[in-house]
Amino acid sequence: MKNILITGGGGYIGSMLATELIKLGHKVTVIDLLKFDKGSLDHLYFETNFTFINGDVRNINLLKKHISKNEFIIPMAALVGAPLCKKNKKEAIETNFESIKKILKNLSNKNKLIYLTTNSGYGIGEKNKFCDENSPLKPISLYGKTKCDAESEVMKYKNTISFRLATVFGASYRMRSDLLVNNFVERAVNKNFLDIFEPQFRRNFIHIRDVVKAITFSIKNFNRLKSNIFNLGLSSANITKIELAKKIKKKIKTLKIKIIQNKKDPDKRDYFVSNLKIEKKGFKAQISIESGIEELINVFRNNKKKIINNY
Repeated sequence: MKNILITGGGGYIGSMLATELIKLGHKVTVIDLLKFDKGSLDHLYFETNFTFINGDVRNINLLKKHISKNEFIIPMAALVGAPLCKKNKKEAIETNFESIKKILKNLSNKNKLIYLTTNSGYGIGEKNKFCDENSPLKPISLYGKTKCDAESEVMKYKNTISFRLATVFGASYRMRSDLLVNNFVERAVNKNFLDIFEPQFRRNFIHIRDVVKAITFSIKNFNRLKSNIFNLGLSSANITKIELAKKIKKKIKTLKIKIIQNKKDPDKRDYFVSNLKIEKKGFKAQISIESGIEELINVFRNNKKKIINNY
């Protein structure tokens, strides 16, 4: 049994991770403000190994108290996504970057930190070339910049691992419908229509359950993985936006797809990613885009609960 602190543990990935870690017998403490979904951790309050603290990660005294009690620290509290960070610049810098520096300053030798960042830092990749962990980081949005800056602070410490996540998809206790696969499926189900701009822009994807598995794998194999950055995505899911839309159309035959000209994405991301480094260490994402699409079709058809996105 490990003592594990997750900041932002009520979020999209955090709520799934906290649930799995409890299931595996670990002792989990979550610090979260539960801004977007007050009920994402309701199913865990019964568990004796679970502690919830309604708090802000910018509160250094709160962080200090709980860092000292936990071996593993997984700091996931963040303002996520380009639009939200653009709208709340000061809070984005304080939460995504400054709070990570505060956590790092208060680590002792017994602490092990697993950091999740975004592979959006690669910006626009070269044609016919995969981005690996040595590719230059060229974040375009403030969100990407705060996460890249935080990662560079994290990697100054030995007892750390950083995962650069592909675009995550799949159902969660704290659901989001703004992530690309989730968003396309939600619109396909509810509107039977997808309008797509920049259809040839490339992305890598990963199911949320594979992200959770990668983190549990890294807890078990920490000493073998530490002091490293890893891309984390599904290698068979390096696809363009239009390829994704066509996969959804295979499941929803009546779906209409329209290409829109002359509209641009503010968070310009266009790259394929190599996940070979983590695969060589023994972890490989398994859940296919097709499985995720089927799961999400069921979620959006059968659950009409209002989803509050980050912005």
